[in-house]
Amino acid sequence: MRIMITGGTGFIGYHTAQALLAAGHEVSLLVRNEKKMRGLYGRGTIRHFTVGDITDRDKVRAALADCDAAIHIAALVSTHARDARKVYDTNLRGVENVIGSAVELGLDPVIHVSSVTALYNPRARVLDEHSPPGTAKSGYGRSKVDCEKYVRRLQEAGAPVSITYPGSVLGPDAPELTEPHIGLQTYLAQFVPIMTSGNQYVDVRDLAEVHLRLVEGQAEPGRYLMGGEFVSWADLGPLLDELTGRRLLKLPVSGALMRLTGRLYDRLERFIPLDLPLTEEGLGYATRWVKMDNSKVETALGFEFRPVEESFTDTIRWLSQAGHITAKQAGVLAE
Repeated sequence: MRIMITGGTGFIGYHTAQALLAAGHEVSLLVRNEKKMRGLYGRGTIRHFTVGDITDRDKVRAALADCDAAIHIAALVSTHARDARKVYDTNLRGVENVIGSAVELGLDPVIHVSSVTALYNPRARVLDEHSPPGTAKSGYGRSKVDCEKYVRRLQEAGAPVSITYPGSVLGPDAPELTEPHIGLQTYLAQFVPIMTSGNQYVDVRDLAEVHLRLVEGQAEPGRYLMGGEFVSWADLGPLLDELTGRRLLKLPVSGALMRLTGRLYDRLERFIPLDLPLTEEGLGYATRWVKMDNSKVETALGFEFRPVEESFTDTIRWLSQAGHITAKQAGVLAE
């Protein structure tokens, strides 16, 4: 099959493309930066590509030409209040262009790679494939919720569209560091916060494998949560201690105080250019996580997630090899 992928120079897209190529499929990419694509894949690996943006409908349709299936991964990710309007417009238009056009052109299957934020509701007990679209009202979260509503309408009309919902994605070989990578850098270099709730981590290689299986029709179109394994903030520090052979600094932090800090930061950054991971939206997810139920993807695809210890180990080792953390910070995982 020939599969068109958006976001192929990003973390999830790169690993998904590699999984498809290893299985013998062709990949067609929609990219904004041809030089970056060639640097990642090398000459000759990607024979079909289009230079353009997901907001450009003509470029999207050119990338989809002669393809059998499509995976839409590209999105503008920012929880900063200053980026809210741009994030919303880019993500919703991108989904309408890519998923909508793929369905119009008869591609089958079509996969929309969403996010836990599309379903997030701090009052929910658990998130699964039956959860309604989330309740986010600002920025990135609101864009994912409205994208979710659009794609669900296509599903309800019978379109062969699947949605995957990754939690916090970890793993090696990232073209650029993602927020979970940067968070891990912070924990190893500075301190691990001990807050309420926790986080769910999924390995990028597991996510890529599920995308491959869905492309190959190993399960019916539907909604598949890919939360991975939940790790509480209280357990994260001891886990990293065990893996690195170090004793990391762990500091108790009030979840309510962190959310207030994020709210103040959102107001302040409108006047002072700052770039800190302290947004109200982001800290809301971090301190009020709702667990994701992975059982549908496990049952429908007979899929088993790799242990979270393996994901952290491989990620830390890669961060060290790539020079993103020091050998001292990596501890026994340094190479």
